[in-house]
Amino acid sequence: MMENFDDNINKMFRERQAKKAEKKRGGGKKWITIICAIVLAIVVLDTLFGSFYTIAEEEQAVVCTFGQAAAVTEPGLHFKIPYVQTVDKVNTTIQGFAIGYSDYSDVNYNGVDGIDDSMMITSDYNFIQVDFYAEYRIIDPVKAIYASEDPQLILANVAQNCIRTTIGSYGVDAVLTTGKNEIQSNIKQMIMDKLDKLDIGIQLVNITIQDAEPPTDSVSAAFKSVETAKQGKETALNNANKYRNEQIPKAEAEVDQIRQNAEAEKQARINEAEGQVARFNSMYDEYVKYPTITKQRMFYETMEEVLPSLKIVIEGADGNSVQKMLPLESFVSSNTGSSNQNTTSVSEEEE
Repeated sequence: MMENFDDNINKMFRERQAKKAEKKRGGGKKWITIICAIVLAIVVLDTLFGSFYTIAEEEQAVVCTFGQAAAVTEPGLHFKIPYVQTVDKVNTTIQGFAIGYSDYSDVNYNGVDGIDDSMMITSDYNFIQVDFYAEYRIIDPVKAIYASEDPQLILANVAQNCIRTTIGSYGVDAVLTTGKNEIQSNIKQMIMDKLDKLDIGIQLVNITIQDAEPPTDSVSAAFKSVETAKQGKETALNNANKYRNEQIPKAEAEVDQIRQNAEAEKQARINEAEGQVARFNSMYDEYVKYPTITKQRMFYETMEEVLPSLKIVIEGADGNSVQKMLPLESFVSSNTGSSNQNTTSVSEEEE
């Protein structure tokens, strides 16, 4: 009896232990299921959101697929294969950094430290401090990412080398005053040539001299005085050129006017002479035909020109080869009625 009771107790204990073990196994499976679901959700979300990327207007992207890189230039939303393709973006706008600027050597310009090396030496062995500012942009994003580790740093080093080479070939006066534009142009061309050989996907847009001055205050003051004098010279030359440019057109206009007047006078005299010649020829033709009548006519016309204010009556020849010319003014005047006017007689032998 007691043995059956012990067996029943042991059986019940084993059954309870079995249920507890089964319950524990069921709870562990539940947690495993939950964790797997969370991980799966994370993977799905990461896959979903990692399959798209956006490109801004000022950006370009480089998509690498199994080691093959390709540029994507169109802005907007794009698709990529998750876990297979990688995307790197680059800024294609114009960027810049300083070269020199010893007061700002601790400032970082787009990844390129300001270079605390503005002190340079010129061809005439003078020391001078020159500060530049370089502007560049990325033209090939694939090369900019994979051709070099830091293309901006390479550009900065190339620019420093070209600047020192060029400054060293000019005198201090040219660097400080008159040669800045030529120096900038030569440096820019030299940098562009070297970047073409390096082919790192970066292009120099411009490089300008921001400031150039001697290392000491006294020398700087002297050069500023020279610069002021040169500016005064340039101002005087500009004023002189301005005056010349104003006076030369005025003088040329006066010359043209005088020339035109002379040409007009010349043509008028030529026309007058030709008219007189034609008139003389015409009169000569008439004289050849009727010499006596023509001489009388010429005489009367001459007298009309010589005495235009006299009104006369011409009395014909009376056989004594004498003509009388009496003034008519005193006889026709209706206001005075006077008869004691002067009488003028002109006699001429008939030819």
